[in-house]
Amino acid sequence: MLTAGCLLAVAACSGGDGASEGTGTDGKPAHVSVWAWYPEFKGVVDAFNASHTDVQIDWTNVGTGPDQYAKLKTAFTAGTGAPDVAMVEFQEIPTFVILEALVDMGQYGANDDKDLYAEWAWSQATDGEKVYAIPVDGGPMALMYRKDLFDRFQIPVPRTWAEYADAAVRIKAADPGAYIASFGSDGGWINGLMWQAGCRPYGYSRAAAKEKVKINLTSPECKKVFDLHGGLVEKGLMAKDPFFTADATAALDSGKYWTWAAAGWTPGYVAGSLKNTAGKWAVAPMPQWTAGADDQGDWGGSTFTVTKQAKNPKAATEVARELFGSSKAAWDVGLNKAFLYPLVKNVAADPAFTGKAYDFFAGQKVNEIFVPVSEKLGEFQYTPFQDFVFGDLNDRSAEAMAGSRSWGSVLEETQKNVVAYAQQQGFTVTQ
Repeated sequence: MLTAGCLLAVAACSGGDGASEGTGTDGKPAHVSVWAWYPEFKGVVDAFNASHTDVQIDWTNVGTGPDQYAKLKTAFTAGTGAPDVAMVEFQEIPTFVILEALVDMGQYGANDDKDLYAEWAWSQATDGEKVYAIPVDGGPMALMYRKDLFDRFQIPVPRTWAEYADAAVRIKAADPGAYIASFGSDGGWINGLMWQAGCRPYGYSRAAAKEKVKINLTSPECKKVFDLHGGLVEKGLMAKDPFFTADATAALDSGKYWTWAAAGWTPGYVAGSLKNTAGKWAVAPMPQWTAGADDQGDWGGSTFTVTKQAKNPKAATEVARELFGSSKAAWDVGLNKAFLYPLVKNVAADPAFTGKAYDFFAGQKVNEIFVPVSEKLGEFQYTPFQDFVFGDLNDRSAEAMAGSRSWGSVLEETQKNVVAYAQQQGFTVTQ
């Protein structure tokens, strides 16, 4: 976490301007360093290096998510040690933008890529004409459910969140040891649920107002998510296990959890993790807050950015744009080995992807559900300190699950804490 005042004291917290083009000028390929943690990424790097003679990638995996971000922030503060290109999740982009740590790739032609990507993703990666990131993958959400159990007990697959709450009661009656799902205390998952509910709690544009940020976590659209899920936890109808643990995997694979509001990368994850229940799951659209509505949310997603410490920002931009981009070789790895959900529109629309039948889902072509979700996602913004927001939200949720805080006060307390933090960092906060 950055110390108070550091976010806006960018002159002291960022590195050089990265204008030097010290490689690739002697007839030899420019070498571009890349930090990324994508699964199976070596194959993507090998494909790029085999198809480019002017630029070559030197790849390092320095850690996943927060581990890499901590190293990046240290390097940006020191003014040295950052890679030329870094994998960055969407919610982290404003943090690095305000540190003046990212190159505007628009000056190297990146705006030409705008129409290649899902509109919502391009909006999060840019600020006006400035292009700070190139989208790669996302997490449009849908409801994964145990079709065999819903069929056996004749419980309708919920189309609304009211029906979801009713299904939770019926599931507990059918099997007292089962739950409709778990409240996984994952900031990105909670964020996706709020996004789908019409909650837009954050707003930030460095180009419009560098020192102003919107924080409004207590709107009715946000609160209804916690009222519903918190109520299910309180009634013992929703479990409390964190996601991506051995216990959570076992619960999904044993019939303890009957649903998971999951993401477009889920098919690959569950196929590799759940062995006992393969063929028993299906995917349905997310329950809606209003019957007949078609509102959607996203959980996760990542990009490539070029740092201000890049020796050759033009070559680094080429890498960021073309590592995946429209590369068939890269997306063969990304789709079939890393199980990414593609944000390149023509890759997502390709019948080879949308029409892919998954054995884990008994042959269901689940991308026919995920792809329209991504196409319908609207704009969503983040703060320049989203890691703090997610952390506080998870901590307050944990207190509610432990019984030391009411669910109704989770968002109010998080709002108070985040506003105080933002003001300590020098921001003017609006709602």
